[in-house]
Amino acid sequence: MAAQGSNQQKISKATDAAASTMRPQWFPVNAHEAPEALVVVAPLPAVVPSDVTTELGPSTLRISSRLRSSGPREYLLHEWEYGGYEREIDLPEGFRGGLDATLTNGQLVVRVLRGPFNRQVSVQPHDLPNEQVEPGGS
Repeated sequence: MAAQGSNQQKISKATDAAASTMRPQWFPVNAHEAPEALVVVAPLPAVVPSDVTTELGPSTLRISSRLRSSGPREYLLHEWEYGGYEREIDLPEGFRGGLDATLTNGQLVVRVLRGPFNRQVSVQPHDLPNEQVEPGGS
């Protein structure tokens, strides 16, 4: 039991050290217009909804997540981290009315509602039950 606690402490310290020095990772997005919203879909592997923040500004959507885990490992190939993502997207006119977001199975779906910008909004995604998940968003 003590070894498990010690290992968790090592992972936590390594994660904190990596988070303090790493640049957030860029990630690709797809976006399409739906009747009530602009739908933005992005892959965010290895994070959970509480790690992710979506923010609606006057003309942009910002998506970010904290670093989930960075345990001490000797990688043979190391191309991405478990989190530490950030992306800002310019929004087309008419999509500033609010935000809704879900994160399920590593896929983030953000709905930026039609309407004028009223105030800055920040939301964390919620998780959908598996039977409600539709690949590519709605």
